[in-house]
Amino acid sequence: MPANPKYLTSTNQRFAKISAGFLGGFLVSLTSHMALSYWVNHIYVIITATFTGFILWAVLMIVAFLAKDGWRIWAIYLGLSLLFSIFIYFSKMYHPIPL
Repeated sequence: MPANPKYLTSTNQRFAKISAGFLGGFLVSLTSHMALSYWVNHIYVIITATFTGFILWAVLMIVAFLAKDGWRIWAIYLGLSLLFSIFIYFSKMYHPIPL
Protein backbone atom coordinates (compact mmCIF):
# COMPACT_ATOMS: atom_id res chain seq x y z
CA MET A 1 0.00 0.00 0.00
CA PRO A 2 1.61 3.32 -1.04
CA ALA A 3 2.09 6.22 1.33
CA ASN A 4 -0.49 8.95 1.59
CA PRO A 5 0.64 11.75 -0.78
CA LYS A 6 -0.26 14.51 1.67
CA TYR A 7 2.57 13.35 3.96
CA LEU A 8 5.21 13.25 1.23
CA THR A 9 7.46 16.21 0.49
CA SER A 10 9.00 17.26 -2.80
CA THR A 11 12.59 16.43 -3.67
CA ASN A 12 13.59 20.08 -3.22
CA GLN A 13 12.22 20.11 0.32
CA ARG A 14 13.88 16.80 1.09
CA PHE A 15 17.23 18.12 -0.15
CA ALA A 16 16.80 21.34 1.84
CA LYS A 17 16.01 19.45 5.04
CA ILE A 18 18.90 17.01 4.67
CA SER A 19 21.44 19.68 3.78
CA ALA A 20 20.18 22.02 6.51
CA GLY A 21 20.39 19.20 9.03
CA PHE A 22 23.94 18.23 8.15
CA LEU A 23 25.63 21.44 7.04
CA GLY A 24 23.47 24.08 8.70
CA GLY A 25 23.43 22.25 12.02
CA PHE A 26 27.20 21.89 11.88
CA LEU A 27 27.66 25.59 11.12
CA VAL A 28 25.42 26.66 14.00
CA SER A 29 27.11 24.23 16.37
CA LEU A 30 30.59 25.34 15.38
CA THR A 31 29.95 29.09 15.44
CA SER A 32 28.07 28.93 18.75
CA HIS A 33 30.99 27.20 20.45
CA MET A 34 33.49 29.61 18.89
CA ALA A 35 31.46 32.58 20.11
CA LEU A 36 31.20 31.05 23.56
CA SER A 37 34.96 30.53 23.71
CA TYR A 38 35.53 34.30 23.66
CA TRP A 39 33.44 34.86 26.78
CA VAL A 40 34.30 31.73 28.79
CA ASN A 41 37.72 30.17 29.21
CA HIS A 42 38.46 28.83 25.73
CA ILE A 43 40.24 25.72 27.03
CA TYR A 44 37.08 24.56 28.79
CA VAL A 45 34.94 25.27 25.75
CA ILE A 46 37.26 23.26 23.49
CA ILE A 47 37.16 20.31 25.88
CA THR A 48 33.39 20.30 26.30
CA ALA A 49 32.70 21.12 22.64
CA THR A 50 33.62 17.58 21.67
CA PHE A 51 30.51 16.38 23.48
CA THR A 52 28.14 19.33 23.43
CA GLY A 53 28.92 20.09 19.79
CA PHE A 54 27.76 16.66 18.71
CA ILE A 55 24.65 16.83 20.91
CA LEU A 56 23.73 20.28 19.58
CA TRP A 57 24.36 19.14 15.99
CA ALA A 58 22.11 16.09 16.48
CA VAL A 59 19.32 18.20 17.99
CA LEU A 60 19.55 20.74 15.17
CA MET A 61 19.42 17.89 12.65
CA ILE A 62 16.25 16.52 14.23
CA VAL A 63 14.70 20.01 14.23
CA ALA A 64 15.50 20.34 10.52
CA PHE A 65 13.75 17.07 9.72
CA LEU A 66 10.69 17.96 11.81
CA ALA A 67 10.17 21.32 10.10
CA LYS A 68 7.68 21.72 7.28
CA ASP A 69 9.78 24.06 5.16
CA GLY A 70 13.42 23.15 4.61
CA TRP A 71 14.35 26.50 3.10
CA ARG A 72 13.05 28.34 6.17
CA ILE A 73 15.26 26.13 8.36
CA TRP A 74 18.20 27.00 6.12
CA ALA A 75 17.42 30.69 6.59
CA ILE A 76 17.20 30.28 10.37
CA TYR A 77 20.44 28.31 10.58
CA LEU A 78 22.31 30.74 8.35
CA GLY A 79 20.92 33.64 10.37
CA LEU A 80 22.08 32.06 13.62
CA SER A 81 25.51 31.37 12.12
CA LEU A 82 25.75 34.97 10.96
CA LEU A 83 24.70 36.23 14.40
CA PHE A 84 27.33 34.08 16.13
CA SER A 85 29.91 35.18 13.54
CA ILE A 86 29.15 38.81 14.36
CA PHE A 87 29.62 38.02 18.05
CA ILE A 88 32.97 36.39 17.18
CA TYR A 89 34.05 39.43 15.16
CA PHE A 90 33.23 41.94 17.87
CA SER A 91 34.65 39.70 20.57
CA LYS A 92 37.96 39.52 18.72
CA MET A 93 38.00 43.27 18.43
CA TYR A 94 37.15 44.10 22.04
CA HIS A 95 38.08 40.98 23.99
CA PRO A 96 41.16 39.30 22.49
CA ILE A 97 42.20 35.89 23.77
CA PRO A 98 45.67 35.94 25.33
CA LEU A 99 48.00 33.29 23.96
